[in-house]
Amino acid sequence: MTRHPATLVLADGLELEGWAAGYLPPSGVTTGEFVFNTALSGYQEIITDPSYFGQIITFTYPHLGNYGVTPADDESRQSWCSGVVARALTDTPSGWRAERSLEDYLIQRRIAAIVGVDTRRLTRHLREHGALAGAFGHTERGTVAAAARAARGTDGRDFVGEVSTPEPYGEGQEGPHVVALDYGIKRSMVRQLAQRFRVTVVPADTSAADVLARQPDAIFLSNGPGDPAALDFQVAQIQAWLGRVPLMGICLGHQLLARALGASTFKLPFGHHGSNHPVRDLTTGRIEITAQNHNYAVDESSLRAAVVTHRNANDGVVEGLADPSQRCFSVQYHPEAAPGPHDARYLFERFAGLVASGRMER
Repeated sequence: MTRHPATLVLADGLELEGWAAGYLPPSGVTTGEFVFNTALSGYQEIITDPSYFGQIITFTYPHLGNYGVTPADDESRQSWCSGVVARALTDTPSGWRAERSLEDYLIQRRIAAIVGVDTRRLTRHLREHGALAGAFGHTERGTVAAAARAARGTDGRDFVGEVSTPEPYGEGQEGPHVVALDYGIKRSMVRQLAQRFRVTVVPADTSAADVLARQPDAIFLSNGPGDPAALDFQVAQIQAWLGRVPLMGICLGHQLLARALGASTFKLPFGHHGSNHPVRDLTTGRIEITAQNHNYAVDESSLRAAVVTHRNANDGVVEGLADPSQRCFSVQYHPEAAPGPHDARYLFERFAGLVASGRMER
């Protein structure tokens, strides 16, 4: 395959060379906030995770697309990331479920990519300097550099309205009724909930009163993109539900629940993105390997009512909290595990226990 030469430029001036791949935008340039993901597989689930809205994903695993793609692995109705950086794309995938190659998929989904990049160097740079805005493209180098200088990160930005469902929809047929707020919900989360509950997924801008009018037995706060500090409307929603119905939050939902309980959030230097992050469940002492995708975290020093239930074993970041008096709990990581591992799926059972008993299972 003939490829156009391409340039990657970060806002701090780092430049790397590569080749244009996937969708070629007419402008010749793609901008966003660069982050890196350490997962060895699950590239399709990662690319279709709405939490990556506004971000360019650098995959640290050197060979991308080995097993192709299949619609069954999509986590959303479309792909939300701004772009993809890879060392190499496989031309001929080998997978019994594969329906097309990853590059064909990127073209069909209009996702620009740059390949042939020294992703190890790029990852080390992001680890040292933090997530950085920037650009890549197959146009003139000066144009790419100018776009990189003008690119914005995710700080202070509300992306939830961009990725949320426009209309409510239902999943599952039996069990208690759970209303799930779609801040950027993944399909695997809905599947896990639908195995245990009758689920109604509603747009993120649904009023607190309208949610209560649906007479939920519990409310679920989903993952999603952007800065939780910019989501005051959602925090006010949650405060209206606290103590009235059981609540569970995941990722962005965890951060918003923490804010509703009076805590604050901050941006991590380069975030947690991957499927190999160790977390200790402080209620059991058990270590679980988790899938994570977040740039922001809860400031533990700002917690008042809630208690920390889970902690990252690498850097001590708060990975879970609970307030039994308000019948709520949340985790920063992804127990739906798509891609895996599945160590934390017990949390959906913990939620079911909370819904059934009206209090946290300890």
